[in-house]
Amino acid sequence: MQDKFRILVINPGSTSTKVAIYENDKELITQTLRHSESELKPFPNISSQYNFREEVIIKFLESNNIPLESLDAVVGRGGLLYPMQGGTYRVNELMKKHLQEGVQGEHASNLGGLIAEAVAGDLEIPAFIVDPVVVDEMEPLARLSGNPILKRRSIFHALNHKACARKAAEQLTKKYQDTNLIVVHLGGGISVGAHKRGKVIDVNNALNGDGPYTPERSGGLPVGDLVKICFSGDYSQGQIKKMIKGNGGLVAYLGTNDVRDVLTRIEQGDEESTLILQGMCYQIAKEIGQLAAVLEGEVDAIVLSGGIAYSDYVVKQISNRVDWIAKTIVIPGEEEMTALAEGTLRILRGEEKAKEYKPNKE
Repeated sequence: MQDKFRILVINPGSTSTKVAIYENDKELITQTLRHSESELKPFPNISSQYNFREEVIIKFLESNNIPLESLDAVVGRGGLLYPMQGGTYRVNELMKKHLQEGVQGEHASNLGGLIAEAVAGDLEIPAFIVDPVVVDEMEPLARLSGNPILKRRSIFHALNHKACARKAAEQLTKKYQDTNLIVVHLGGGISVGAHKRGKVIDVNNALNGDGPYTPERSGGLPVGDLVKICFSGDYSQGQIKKMIKGNGGLVAYLGTNDVRDVLTRIEQGDEESTLILQGMCYQIAKEIGQLAAVLEGEVDAIVLSGGIAYSDYVVKQISNRVDWIAKTIVIPGEEEMTALAEGTLRILRGEEKAKEYKPNKE
């Protein structure tokens, strides 16, 4: 049985493509390939860029003396597809169609599966995506919002959530499928999810919905007052959307989305910055408390991840309020590339079976 697998990992951003080569779970080489405005300008939309980006990746491999024939699989970051269970999915024709159409919206991550399949197709090796942001394992009770017209949606940092949950389970000497965890991703967006026996049964919509305010998102807002400003005539729809995502949270209060800047202000005695950052941590702790109720108090650990988890100040502000629930495990940073490689490796080793993308809604 083959014991070494070489995997090409692709993580597209709006103006860059991060690529890496893994041999099993060891990263051999990684690089962020930048794309200039002039290079991207000819393309009418994001999905039409995938051939261009594929060529850039091929050149990267050639310049680093990595033969295409040495690859065993290619994996790309999952995009805005229709909701699906967590796991590793083989890129099929329907998935390609939906990524090209942008069925849930245009986003650079939609390119991940398209580029992976384009590279893998010529080599006759498998192409995968792993735990895209639309992973939906919510229980029926969690979908209720208070009005049938508006359903709660599962959009969150699923890839990092699942990867950190597995690492936390290992620290607890358990399997992910045998643990109950509350996982918090702390970044530009913040998602807090209840992981029950390997499934995220409840989570806030971290893109433009509910939950705590974040460095640049407003999170859950007072609904009545939001309706008033929507119909006040003072704001366009675009301005309201930007207020919710982009210009909300710390940006709205303090004019910055960089927690490090806020921490510097706090060290200098800025009382407003202290209040606003503590307010963000307060709301995160409240969200954790809600999910402790969802898990009926049976919580093995609370996991704090993402870039902001490097901050001892933020970690302490949160853990001081929730350490009565369960121990806090801190796994700072985002390990998306490793998570993509590991999800693929589980398939290649036969530890899991690749899932087939067959959404209920087409």
